[in-house]
Amino acid sequence: MRVVILAEKPSQAKAYAEAFTIQEKTKTYILLKPDETFPNGATITWGVGHLVELKEPHDYKSEWKRWKLDQLPIVPDQFLEKVSKGKWEQFQAVKRLFQQADILVNAADVDREGSNIFYSILSLTGVKGRPVRRLWINSLEKDEVRKGFKHLQDNDKDLRLFDEAKARQISDWMVGINASRLFTLLLQKKGFSSHLTIGRVQSPTVYLIYQRHKEIENFISEPFYQIEGLFQSESGAYKGLAKIKEKDKAKVQALMEEYGLKEKEDLTGVVQRVDRKTNYQKSPKLHSLSTLQSIANRRWKYTPSQVLKTMQKLYEKRLVSYPRTDCNYITESEFSYLVNNLESYQKTLKVSFTPVSLKPNKRYVDSRKVQEHYAIIPTKSVPTEKRLSSLSREESNIYKEVLATTLAMFHGDYVYEETAIFTHVHDLPFKSIGRREVKRGWKELFPKPPKSKQEKEALLPQVQKGENVGARLYIKESMTQPPKPYTEGQLINMMKTCGKLMDDEEDVEILKEVEGLGTEATRSSIIETIKTQKYIEVKKNNVYVTAKGVMLCEAIEGTLLSSPSMTAKWESYLKKIGSGEGSKQMFIKQTNQFIEKLIQETPGSIQQVHVRDTGEKKKWNAPIAKCPACSKGFIMDRYKFYACSDYKEGCKVSFPKKLAGKTLTNHMIKALCEKKRTRVLKGFKGKKTFSTALILDEEYKIKFDFAKKA
Repeated sequence: MRVVILAEKPSQAKAYAEAFTIQEKTKTYILLKPDETFPNGATITWGVGHLVELKEPHDYKSEWKRWKLDQLPIVPDQFLEKVSKGKWEQFQAVKRLFQQADILVNAADVDREGSNIFYSILSLTGVKGRPVRRLWINSLEKDEVRKGFKHLQDNDKDLRLFDEAKARQISDWMVGINASRLFTLLLQKKGFSSHLTIGRVQSPTVYLIYQRHKEIENFISEPFYQIEGLFQSESGAYKGLAKIKEKDKAKVQALMEEYGLKEKEDLTGVVQRVDRKTNYQKSPKLHSLSTLQSIANRRWKYTPSQVLKTMQKLYEKRLVSYPRTDCNYITESEFSYLVNNLESYQKTLKVSFTPVSLKPNKRYVDSRKVQEHYAIIPTKSVPTEKRLSSLSREESNIYKEVLATTLAMFHGDYVYEETAIFTHVHDLPFKSIGRREVKRGWKELFPKPPKSKQEKEALLPQVQKGENVGARLYIKESMTQPPKPYTEGQLINMMKTCGKLMDDEEDVEILKEVEGLGTEATRSSIIETIKTQKYIEVKKNNVYVTAKGVMLCEAIEGTLLSSPSMTAKWESYLKKIGSGEGSKQMFIKQTNQFIEKLIQETPGSIQQVHVRDTGEKKKWNAPIAKCPACSKGFIMDRYKFYACSDYKEGCKVSFPKKLAGKTLTNHMIKALCEKKRTRVLKGFKGKKTFSTALILDEEYKIKFDFAKKA
């Protein structure tokens, strides 16, 4: 029985292999020696992420390469796949191994994209009739890997997830290709000189940021007035506010006159009441990816993408559990090993405390709330001091946050006393609120933040009921404040909880069910995409919509592309496909109907859009160099490639934007056109990363010049 295992990427394959005895390692696979789990041995191979991808429009019809309105909608009769660029060699190796296999094991990530990767590769290899098993684990620790391979699952659920993923992939392709061309071409008729990229999830995300932008832009700050009292007791000073807040200053002055009070005079107040309440705050829930992204952004200004990449590294180093989880709970099985390692975890974090309880608490441990993945927790592998010091700063910070949050569930409550002092001046009551920390409890596991001005002011002196205090009153003028821009961490929360922004109850329920826009695994990449597309920019961790983003939002306003609820309804139906209650074919059919409706309605609605200078016009339309072939035209940036401006006169010279995995810049193209060569450049990718100069040959094709040394 020849067992062939497909991992999603080389690092994952390496982690699997290290749980067994390796017989042979090659560039494209790892051979395992026979053992109890694999009596005849096994072969582990891998993708490099997506080894295969959906074909581009021009792969179906050459005329679909040109962007033209009369070609829309672009919908192939059958959606086909091809090997991703630069991944042919690995695909051929996987295909050969699949052909030789008796049993195939899908060991890609345990989510719908992992299912998509495996079955898309399998489909393109043409291999049929082999039994398929599924590895389903939450940790890359050796004992968990061995246990997972001993208890492989059948692939019924895997196939449903593949249908779900493929429906999502095809519908996103259809919306992206058709809507991007439709809106771009219609706006270009109005003088727009760039391109818009539109997506099923990214566009409503930009629109929500745009709505916050409009709220801030349209906000008119107004003054409001309160009466503030400054009080002096024997044990210290404190402030209080009367229960009045008015836009009209005269009303506040009238109230003071009613009580016979004058501003800035020395008066006497009486402490009428002192209320003290002790509050107990439970430790936070265990982390899902989104809560970790939010905390890390607030604490260290890490981007959501940075957090996911760091978590992936920690996962591959077997220090944390599966990162792409939306769950805040663990099962009793995980709780059991955490209890066993409690002392070691404390030493790693350099803390020491006696656990309040070693029994599972439903706030953290609840098997019913764990589906595919449990919360992010440390694994059984406790790092040594040396290993911990070898982690990068980001890895160390994130690991310690996961560790502290996990240990916190064994620690005592954070206890604080809240005090309310009611001080009367001529019978006008003033309320002062303060809090005093009684016991840090679980908070001692986390870095202590510096005290804010408000926290310092919240410390109230000890006063007694009936005590006379000195008083001086002021009419305090404040201004209403606009909403603040989202931070990147808040953007993750906004995407997850955007149902709170909806008016329609049905939409609210659907968004709650699917947990908003995107998934735990995709939200950070969506944010990165809209940053790359220049729809938003991030300054000092605050997110702002750009001129291009505003134009996109004006263009899609009123359409379903601006609606989070549309995306949520799609996501809700996708989940039904994954559970076997929905149909991939029906979903694609409905997407097609949506696109046809968009094509009919958009030309009329887009007339009100104001075309702006997005700052890309100069970049894409400025000449880079004189064309080396015709000497009449100029080489220009044409969005996806470089080409001569005289192409309509017959000059066919063009250059790619990427060569062997390296982006060719305007400066490199200029050097090739003017000097026929570049200096030695680093970062080209082949079997290995290499450096070489580039030259322009007699047919105006770019070639490598390995003869030129650095």
